[in-house]
Formats: sequence, structure tokens, C-alpha cells
Amino acid sequence: MSDEESVSQDETGLEGDPKADTGQEGHAITVGCHLSTSKGYEAMGKTALSIGANTFAFFTRNPRGGSAKALDPDDAAALVRLCQEHRFGKLVAHAPYTMNLCSAKPDVVEFARQAFAGDIERMESLPGNYLNFHPGSHVKQGVDEGIRLIVEGLNQVLVPGQKTIVLLETMAGKGTEVGRSFEELERILEGVQHDELLGVCLDTCHVNDAGYDVAHHLDDVLDEFDRVIGLDRLRALHVNDSKNPLGAHKDRHEKLGQGTLGLACFQAIVTNPRTLQLPMILETPNELSGYAREIAALRALAAGESLEHAQTLLQTGADGKKTATS
Repeated sequence: MSDEESVSQDETGLEGDPKADTGQEGHAITVGCHLSTSKGYEAMGKTALSIGANTFAFFTRNPRGGSAKALDPDDAAALVRLCQEHRFGKLVAHAPYTMNLCSAKPDVVEFARQAFAGDIERMESLPGNYLNFHPGSHVKQGVDEGIRLIVEGLNQVLVPGQKTIVLLETMAGKGTEVGRSFEELERILEGVQHDELLGVCLDTCHVNDAGYDVAHHLDDVLDEFDRVIGLDRLRALHVNDSKNPLGAHKDRHEKLGQGTLGLACFQAIVTNPRTLQLPMILETPNELSGYAREIAALRALAAGESLEHAQTLLQTGADGKKTATS
């Protein structure tokens, strides 16, 4: 796409079927958290390794503004090599919150399209990974108009042959958010010309707040997803507990095991054959040490350890030292 695409897809170790996330050898799951880009791409990879992660998420640009740092092709290439060496699963980048493809303001829509196109181009320097985004808020224009604008925008920015898969995120249904139901996401998918470049990221907090009982009926929710959208579209998970009851439409994340979903929900996710192979990104209200504990707990659950053992890891960490709040 440009000279920023400095490493071919074959060099990443992530080539082949975009749905196949192998993760690190010897690890049952691919799991990580959201990391800061402030020190560069390779630094994020090293930070991920330090907390036991084999994937991670990052914002493609300022999440609340819209500006983007100039891409360093050498830094991107160094991250690709690190991911290959340590057998990372697919990375799940996140578009900025300010990017609203279905705003009622034409200038906001135009900014969103330009930013989206630029972020896809930047992601091609890390070929074969994912770019996740919130579909947008229709701002009282109505769901139909919101979906029309999102489809129009995606048809404008997606490039045939791009190596980045764009993921629609499931939303909680706060305000006028589009994507609060599987049906709304499917309407977007079916309207996009190059839908082979699209998938879905399921956020556990969001679907709970939207009214899908993922905490107690994971298989039923997955069956519904398969019926409406198709499980082949499910490419990644945001694993977050929720501060809210089922169907609250509020979107407030909580640390694993401290919210209304409960730790058993995540035990089911990391052991379910339909979800355990997906890259899982933590977006819980945590510092790095907290993410390390959550990653350790999820890995323990995936390996068949008890909920009690996982809870101990959340409180003490893998080194056995108690946290300040435990």
C-alpha cells in the first residue's frame, strides 16, 4: 500500500486463514490486554511478553482526539519479528472513539472515513491482523440511516486485497449506538461489497448490557450469533466483566470476577471449543500488574484449574504475592 508496508505477510508467521489464531506454542489460549503506543510498537510487544500475553490491543491514533503519530516502518518491522519469534496470535488494534461513521454531521463522517482509510493503511505494516471499531451512533437519525452511512463508509475505505481484517464490535446499546443486536451487525455485513474483509469482535460486557445472557447461557448466545451472523465471522473477543445487570444498556467494564458476569463466565469462554481459539483482549479497569493476574487466571482456567485457584491468582498473582487490595 505504501513504503510503510515494510514486511510481507509471509514474514509475520500469521499468514493463511485469517480465522486461525494459533497463539504461542504450549499455551491453550491467545490472551492479552490493551497497551499504550507511547513507546512504540516493539515496546508494546515486549510489555505484552512481560505480563504473559501473546496478543494485545492498541489504539491506532489518539482515542479521544484523532491525531496519529507518524509510523516508524523499522519499529513496525521489529514488532512483526517479535510476534513471529514468540508465536503471538493476531493483534486486535482499536480505532478511536471519535470515529463515528454514522454521525449526523457531514464533517464528522468525512473525518471518520479519512481516519479509517489511514488506519487501514497503517495496519498494513502489521499484515494479517485485526482493526476493531465501534460501528457508531446515529444521533437520532434512526438505525436505518445509521446503518446506511456505516455501509457507505466501509464500502469507501475497504481496499480489495488488504491484509487487515476489520472487525465490527458488539455494542451495549447506550444512547443511539448502532450494533446493539446481532441483527444490526448482520445488516451492516450484508451491505458491504467486500464483506470478506469484515468480521465481528464480541465484547462480553457489551453483549451482557445489550441483553444477551453470556454469563449463564454462553452456548445459547453463540447459537444465536451463528443463526444471525455465522460463527465464521466471530474473530476476536473483548473479555470484560460488567458493573451492570443484564440488559442495562450502559457499558461499564469491571475487573474479572468482580462484576455481574462472574468468573465462571470466563471459565466457560476459555474452555468452550467455539471461543477458546479466538484472540481475547482484556479491557478491564486495571494497571499492568492487574492484567498480568487476569491473564494468569484465564490461562489457569483454560488448563482446567478450578475457579478457586483462578480467584487466588487474581488476588495474589502467579508469584504468590498478595496485591494491595486483596
